[in-house]
Amino acid sequence: MRSTSSGNRTRRAARTAAAVFAGALALSLTACGGDDKDNGNEQGGSGEESASTVTLPKLDGETLEVAAVWTGAEQANFKKVLAEFEKRTGAKVTFVPAQDPIINFLGSKVAGGQPPDVAMLPQPGAIKQAVEKKWAKPLGADAVKELQQNYSPGWQEIGKVDNKQYGVYYKAANKSLIWYNAKVFENAGAAEPKTWDELLTTAQTVYDSGVTPFSVGGADGWTLTDWFENVYLSQAGPEKYDQLAKHEIKWTDASVKDALTTLAQVWGKKDYVAGGADGALQTDFPASVTQVFTGGDQPKAAMVYEGDFAQVNIVQAKAGVGTDAKVFPFPTVGDTAPVVSGGDAAVILQDSEAAQALATWLASPDAATIQAKLGGYLSPNKNVENSAYPNEVQRKIAKALIDSGDDFRFDMSDQAPQAFGGTPGKGEWKALQDFLKNPSDVAGTQQKLEADAAAAYGN
Repeated sequence: MRSTSSGNRTRRAARTAAAVFAGALALSLTACGGDDKDNGNEQGGSGEESASTVTLPKLDGETLEVAAVWTGAEQANFKKVLAEFEKRTGAKVTFVPAQDPIINFLGSKVAGGQPPDVAMLPQPGAIKQAVEKKWAKPLGADAVKELQQNYSPGWQEIGKVDNKQYGVYYKAANKSLIWYNAKVFENAGAAEPKTWDELLTTAQTVYDSGVTPFSVGGADGWTLTDWFENVYLSQAGPEKYDQLAKHEIKWTDASVKDALTTLAQVWGKKDYVAGGADGALQTDFPASVTQVFTGGDQPKAAMVYEGDFAQVNIVQAKAGVGTDAKVFPFPTVGDTAPVVSGGDAAVILQDSEAAQALATWLASPDAATIQAKLGGYLSPNKNVENSAYPNEVQRKIAKALIDSGDDFRFDMSDQAPQAFGGTPGKGEWKALQDFLKNPSDVAGTQQKLEADAAAAYGN
């Protein structure tokens, strides 16, 4: 059903990547200092600090529209990357704010005869849908060459459909991290956990000190799917993960029951989630991060699970990454630590020399380096210098991603048809929001997940 590229992804166990992530992070993240106050490095999208590595055409008088769901600092930083493209080519690029699900947003634009030239799609399933609807256009030779020079085969493959390259994965994410308030841990005498059982012990220690252990951004269903995927990958293993991602096994499988039961040890524990289930379901992702790092010695929660991109929100809370805010790898639930990645791919909807040039630009280390310096961003481009990242935490996370090569598992919900894995108020997002509210209903949640998955996958 979904992107054929995902089916071609490596079937090797995630053990190598798990060791890289867990080792690199555990050895150094908590000890490192630095913050994001120098994020910009006066770069401002000028590109003057590094030599050009990519050849772009002159496009004076050409105009482009780029659509993405990014907001706030993420959008502002991406606009600086677009500004450098404008400077190098003479083209004019307009950023078009999109809404989730972006496929629906693009559908309305296509129906109105005004699709953007390029869209940043957050799911391989969405890329496949865009191809099936004949919206997406294959990448040209220059963009493909740039990808081949700068990306591992795995990151190229997940941007392909029917063996044709359609996507440039410009932005990646390490989605196997738990961020915590260092002062709260210090006051509580809490230790960083390596296993799920140790996480529960740490949570109780924090709770006994008078602070709620976890902040959960339940208003955004994707944060809940990320929780599930980390537990499931570690507990059930990579082979089962791949099978569930393709709906080769049902959501009523015993492995799903085990993962939901494990999740309920946190979600269903009285007073372990800030605001309780009702409060979490009214808390969006940005607020789930900032409420951990505001409030002095008595924040609303001590820990928040999410990817490296949480650094943007941590900095907005005026907390120092690596000092006030520290991080540990998502704990091992089964035999190995989970390594879940996500990403956003540039896909051309209106083919032109300018659109192809923009895709080529976004596949280059030049473009990624600009945003890397601004913080809160991770690139799968292996030729981005590690020193471009603004703090030691981000440098270690970026190095771990690149060193893992193709030994990663892409976010499961992002591989699914958008109706199941990427639509607010529906499918997996809604089922897990309901489960957060009633974590005792494991069987009912499984049945709902399976019914929605069967309808979306068509099997």
